[in-house]
Amino acid sequence: MKKNITIITALAVLFFAFSSCKKAFLDEKPFSAYTPLTLTDSLGFEASLIGLYNHTSTIFSWSDQQGWPSVWQVGTDVANATNNQQGVEIPYYNYATLTPTDNGSARTWNRNYIMINLTNIIVDGIENPSVTTLSAKGKSLVSAEAKFFRAYAYNNLATCYGGVPLIVHALSGPKTDFVRAPLDDVNNFIVSDLIYAAANLPDIEAVKTNTKGKMYGRANRFMAMQLLAEVYLRMNKPDLAEQQAQAIIASGKFSLIKNRYGVKSSLPGDYYSDMFQYGNQRRSQGNTEAIWVLEQENPTSVVGGITDNPQQRRVWGAAYYNIAGMALADSLGGRSIGRLRLSNWVLYGLYKGKDIRNSQYNIRRRYYYNDPNPTYAARYGKQVPFTGPDTLINICPSTTKWGAFDPNDTFGYAMIKDFILMRLGETYLLLAEAQVKQGKTNEAANTINVLRTRAGADQVSASQMTMDFILDERARELIGEENRRMTLMRTGTLVERALRLNSNDASKPITGLTAKNLLLPIPLGEIQLNKDAVITQNPGY
Repeated sequence: MKKNITIITALAVLFFAFSSCKKAFLDEKPFSAYTPLTLTDSLGFEASLIGLYNHTSTIFSWSDQQGWPSVWQVGTDVANATNNQQGVEIPYYNYATLTPTDNGSARTWNRNYIMINLTNIIVDGIENPSVTTLSAKGKSLVSAEAKFFRAYAYNNLATCYGGVPLIVHALSGPKTDFVRAPLDDVNNFIVSDLIYAAANLPDIEAVKTNTKGKMYGRANRFMAMQLLAEVYLRMNKPDLAEQQAQAIIASGKFSLIKNRYGVKSSLPGDYYSDMFQYGNQRRSQGNTEAIWVLEQENPTSVVGGITDNPQQRRVWGAAYYNIAGMALADSLGGRSIGRLRLSNWVLYGLYKGKDIRNSQYNIRRRYYYNDPNPTYAARYGKQVPFTGPDTLINICPSTTKWGAFDPNDTFGYAMIKDFILMRLGETYLLLAEAQVKQGKTNEAANTINVLRTRAGADQVSASQMTMDFILDERARELIGEENRRMTLMRTGTLVERALRLNSNDASKPITGLTAKNLLLPIPLGEIQLNKDAVITQNPGY
C-alpha cells in the first residue's frame, strides 16, 4: 500500500509540474543574498560599524582552540609551550609541522578577510550617490571608521603573508580567480586608508557618546596614526613613522601612568600594575595611556558582552590551585591553566635593577599557601617550594596582566577583561625604533629613557641604541600585550632572536625554525578553492 501511495503522489507532482510549466515557474526566487541589502541610512551604517568591533573581538577569541593566544607567543623569544598545551600552538614551536593545512594560519586568513568584506560593504554603501540621508561630514566619518578596520585587517595579512589578494569592493557572489597583489600595492592601499582615517576620524575627546558617557572604545584618529607608524616601519619608511608617533605624543591627549589609581589603588600593588586591573583599563576609568581599548563586558551581567570565550587568562596564568594548600583567589588572578610559560630569557635575563615592570605585582614569581582549610594549617602563609614540573605549569612565574577573578565564574572559562590594543607606552617604542633606523641614536635613547624613567629602570645611552635593544625594551614594556610573533615577523628578527634567546627550553624546545617562517603558509583550502587562478604559496611551504 505504501508503494502505491508513493507512486500516485509522484505522478500527481509530475502532472502538476507539466500542467503549470511556465517560464516563471522555473525562475529562481532567492530569499537571501550573498551580501546584505544596500545600506541607506544612518542606523544601518551605525549597526554595521558596531559589528566591526564585534568581529575584531573574534580575532582574539577562539575557545574551541584554547591555545590560540599561544600561537602568537610560543616559539618566539618570550615564551614556550608547556605540557598543558592545547594543540593549535604546536606548529608554532615545532616548526617542521607548520604546513599549509595549519588551523592557526587558516583562522588568521579567515578572520581578516571577513573583516575586509564587512568594511567593503560599508565603504561601497557610503560612497553610493543614492545615499542622501547623511551629510558629507557624516559620510566621511563612516568611511573613515570602516577604512581604519580595513587597513587593520590588511596590515595583519601583509605582516603574516606578504602580498595577498587585494579586494577593494564587497563581493557580490562567489569568486574563484583571486591572485596575490604585490606587497607594495597592499602597503600603499593600507597607507591610503589610514591617511584618510587619520584625517577624518574624530579626536579621542570627541568620539561618539551614549547615555553613560563617552564611548572611548570607538575609533579615533590616534588609532589610525599609531597603526600608520607601525605600517611605515614595516615598509622601511622610518622618517614617516617618526612623524606619526611624534604627533601622538605631542598632542597632549595621553600621558604615561606614573601614580596609583583606580579600583585597587588602596591594596598592595604599583602604578604600572594598576593599568591592567579589571575596571582600570579604559580611558574613562582613568587609563591615560589608552589609545585603543577593545572594550568587553562581563557576560554574566551583559548578554553578548564578550564574543566567544577569550582564553588569555587561562593561557598566560599559572595553575597554582593544583597545589594542595592553594585556593583560587582574586589576588592571584583567578583560575588559569598555564598553557604557556615565559622563557628563561624573559625570567632571568631581560630585566635589570628595580624595573617596576618586573615587580611582584607584574610578574608573579612566588606563591604562598592560602587555603584556610585546617588540613593545610601547617603550610598556611608559607612559600610554595619550586619542585619538578610544578615550575612549568602550576607555579610558573607569569605576567599578571590577564589575571581577574569573577565570583560568578569560579571555573574561569570566560575572560572578562578588556583588550588594550594600543597605548602610549608602545608609541614611545615605535618612535625609538624609527629613530634608530635613521641613525638618530641620541634621540632614541632619550625616547627610551622616558619609559625607563617611568619604570624606575637605569637610564640608557646612545651607544646602546640598536634594533635588538628596542625589541628587548618592547618585551619589557609589552610582555603579554603585544603580538610578539607579528612584531618579530615585521622586523625580520624571528629566527635570529628565537634561536639565540630561547632555543634551550627542555620541555618544549623550538625545532625546525628557518627563514621561511618569517611568513605563514597560505592556507591550502584557499589555494584549492581558487580554481580559476593561482594563489602562489609562500616559499618553503
